[in-house]
Order: sequence, then C-alpha cells, then structure tokens
Amino acid sequence: MERESMEFDVVIVGAGPSGLAAAIRLRQLAQDAGRELSVCVLEKGSEVGAHILSGACFEPHALDELIPDWREKGAPLNTPVTEDSFLLLTETKAIKSPLTPPQMQNHGNYIISLGNLCRWLATQAEELGVEIFPGFAAAEVLYHEDGRVKGVATGDMGVGRDGQPTAHFEPGVELHARQTIFAEGCRGSLTKTLFERFDLRKDCDPQTYGIGIKELWEIDPAKHKAGKVVHTVGWPLTSDVYGGSFLYHLENNQVAVGFVIGLDYQNPHLSPFDEFQRFKTHPAIRDTFEGGRRIAYGARAISEGGFQSIPKLTFPGGLLIGDTAGFLNVPKIKGSHTAMKSGMTAAEAVFDLLASSNEQAHEATAYPEKLKQTWLWDELHRARNIRPSFHKGLWGGLAYSAIDTYLFRGKAPWTFHNHEDHTQLKKASEAPRIDYPKPDGVLTFDKLSSVFISNTNHEEDQPIHLQLKNPSVPVEINLAQYDAPEQRYCPAGVYEIVREDDGGNPRLQINAQNCVHCKTCDIKDPTQNINWVVPQGGGGPNYPNM
Repeated sequence: MERESMEFDVVIVGAGPSGLAAAIRLRQLAQDAGRELSVCVLEKGSEVGAHILSGACFEPHALDELIPDWREKGAPLNTPVTEDSFLLLTETKAIKSPLTPPQMQNHGNYIISLGNLCRWLATQAEELGVEIFPGFAAAEVLYHEDGRVKGVATGDMGVGRDGQPTAHFEPGVELHARQTIFAEGCRGSLTKTLFERFDLRKDCDPQTYGIGIKELWEIDPAKHKAGKVVHTVGWPLTSDVYGGSFLYHLENNQVAVGFVIGLDYQNPHLSPFDEFQRFKTHPAIRDTFEGGRRIAYGARAISEGGFQSIPKLTFPGGLLIGDTAGFLNVPKIKGSHTAMKSGMTAAEAVFDLLASSNEQAHEATAYPEKLKQTWLWDELHRARNIRPSFHKGLWGGLAYSAIDTYLFRGKAPWTFHNHEDHTQLKKASEAPRIDYPKPDGVLTFDKLSSVFISNTNHEEDQPIHLQLKNPSVPVEINLAQYDAPEQRYCPAGVYEIVREDDGGNPRLQINAQNCVHCKTCDIKDPTQNINWVVPQGGGGPNYPNM
C-alpha cells in the first residue's frame, strides 16, 4: 500500500518548547512580510504536552522576546519564585549554603508545568496558522536523490508484534518540506541517524546525559509555600556520582520534586529510581510530603554536555534545535529558555533561506552564525566548564565551580572535555552492591506503581520499539559482566532478567508497554546494543501538569 504525501514549506518534528517556538516565529515572520509559508508540527505524544517533562523553574527571557504580551494572552506562568535555598545533605543533616550560586538564583523566574506551557504555545501557533498533528510519530527521515533531507514519514499503524500488517493496518504518511527542523528533545531517534549520515559530531565532544526523575505531590496546605525553590546535592549519592534534587512549590498546594543523576556513574548496581525514593526519606525532606498524596510520576533524560558537545547544527535540507542539539544550561538546571531561543533563531535563518532567490541554497548555514550572536551562545560558553569539573567528584566540582563562577566569571582560558556515558560502568565485581530499602507505599514507591500514574500506554500488539542489535548480548555480556544494569537504570521496569523455575537459562524480558520514553537505555547500555525507536504514534506516557 503506497504512502500518501503532504507538502509543506517547513516540517518541524516535535511539539516541545523549541519546535513550537520555531513554528510561531516562522509564522510571525511570514505575516510581517505578507508571504505565504506553510508550517507543520508533528508530535508523537497523544496530545501536545503528553510527553513533556521538566522541573520546571522557567526563565521567561525567550518567551518575552517571542510573545511580549504573554501575560495578557494567558500564558500559564502562575507562580513567581519567592524564595531560593541550596542545601548540602549528609545522611542526617542539611547544611544550608549562605550563598545560593548565581546560576541557581531564580528571581524573576516562574514555577510552571512545561507541558501546560507547551499546550498554550500550541494554541498560539495554531492561531497563527500552524498545522499541528499530535499522535503521529516521525519514524523515518526521507531523502532526495542528491542526499538532501526531503522530509519525514510517520510510522505505519496497525502492525502486529510479528511485524505483519493487521486488519487495522494504515500506512504512514510522508511529509515533504523545503526545510525540516528536528526538535525531538534529548537523544532524538531520528537525530541519531542524522549524526551518522552527515557526520555532525566530528568536531565536538561526545554528548553526555543525566536522567531526571520527577513526582508531583499534593501536600498539606500548612506546609506549602507557593514560589519556594529548594535544590540539594549530596546524600544519598556518594561523592563520585554527579546529581542533585529540586523541590518546587507550585500553585494549588502542589510540589514538584525531582532527582537528576549524571549517566556517567560507574557503579552498575546503582538505581537512579531507588536513589530518588531514598532521597525523600531524608529528615529535611520527608516532612514536606508526610500527609500528602503523590499524583503524577515521570522520567526523562537530559543533555548535559553543554557548549563543547554542540554538534554541527545544519545539513542540506534541515537543522537541529533544542535539546536534541544539546542546549541545556546544566548549572542553571534549565533548558526551556535556550531551547526556545534556538528555535526562534533557526526560524529566522530558515525564513531568510526560503525567501532568497538562490534556488541552489538548501542549507540554513546562517543559523549557527546567528546563534553565536545571541545571549544563548554566551550563556552556554560561560557555563561550559561547570559540569565537566565534577568528573573528579563532588568536592572538586563544587570547589572549581566556585572559582569559575566568582573568579573567572565563566571566562577561564581553558575548556574541560566530556566522555561517553556508556563507557564509564565498572564491572559488577569491581563495584560495591547497594541495598535499597523496600518502598513503604506512602512516601516511597516501586517502579510499577509509579508507571501506573504516568498514564503510560502502548498498543501491546505492535513491534517492540526497544530493539536489540544482538539478542545474545544482554545475557552473555550485560548479565555476566555488569549484573544486567538495564534492570536498574531504567526507571520504568521495562527490562527484567527472568529464569526458569530451577534458576537456569536466564533471558532478558522487555516489557515495552511500560516505557516512559526517557531514552536512558539507549544512552547507558554499556555495549550500545539497545536502539530506541518510536512506537506507534500516540503511545507512551500522558503527563498531566508535568
């Protein structure tokens, strides 16, 4: 069955903050110039915002530039930050820093649901004439005969677990564009293929990542303080593991609590999910949640490589924006404002390209040059050494960060470099085991009950979207050498070693229907044997207010 095709001037893959900002800016420019410009946004979630997960303490810098009257238009920025604190946790104590690091000072910022902001941005885009198609996952990059990107194709629907069409089969749709903008977020499945085809990473450091795990709680009103922000480092992590937490008090007696762990950790016995659960039991933290109710859960990888890991951003027929390119500012723990700014800058470069009379110009080479003139580039350059300084441990990282921030002000005459996360695991026999306490179901929880409140759902009769390049590796290498770390680094219980009744013949069982699309397995698997591809459109989590 042949695929239908649709033609647009610009196709954007991903309805996150960068993709929507790009779409809005394109249509603004077209209207100002009195030109026709068709813009389409594809979103793999069941609705815009369904797959969006962030802290989120939001810096409105880019939004001010994109939609200056956002307050009058009802943007869901309802809770300005009123209080900042930074804590160093030991097992029993919390030591409050007399100074909150400048990057973590949030005066003028807002505690928000990024998913709700994206839903609002989508309405602004549609009012400007952007076409948005949620529930359609871009599964394939299309190319012209000369090698230029032609567009993308959505995945086929109604394919059975055996790979054969079912009675409900519908072929994917091709979306052709003069320029295709990839805004897939961290570790984009199509972006990975673009890196290889166009060798986009040849002149940059490897990208490095963290896993962010988040819960939304409704707490006792007596303990709630709208606008309060708390960040911590230290316990329960050992000093050789990069990570920390956040507590953000939103409106309606809600608190967003989360934990981020750098995926360059070395101990294969470490479980990011269980470290997060353990964190909530700290004497300085647990009181906030006692008597409260957990109402949502989610997890997502974030790009931590920073300035030195930014790839080549353009190629014939398309370009990269947002966290798929790696624009997160790690010391700030913020990336939405930079993602939006990258999308806006890309839109300006694409608009100029499509308006030019040079029909042979197919690459928006002005985009990276424009980006270098923005506050985004300067911000990331100043922050470039903070995250890599923690490669030598917590104390060295804190000491260097203070020197870099207060003495050099981000202008040190050197640049630290990054290494690939999947190369960092020690063998299981070389690392201490970690005994995690059993969840109590009140303050701490297991993975399956957590996945349940993420509203994750996949059609079970479809090909498994977590593909093994070699099916023997999970047992012969991962289990034998690393004690099957995929059972622990996955925050959703997707990977499970099962055995026969006598304990023999171990095999890896993939519970793909649990997948929350965090991409951690694709990043941390020590042999890079797991390849995450998109499931059928609309599958995955459905995050409310996250």
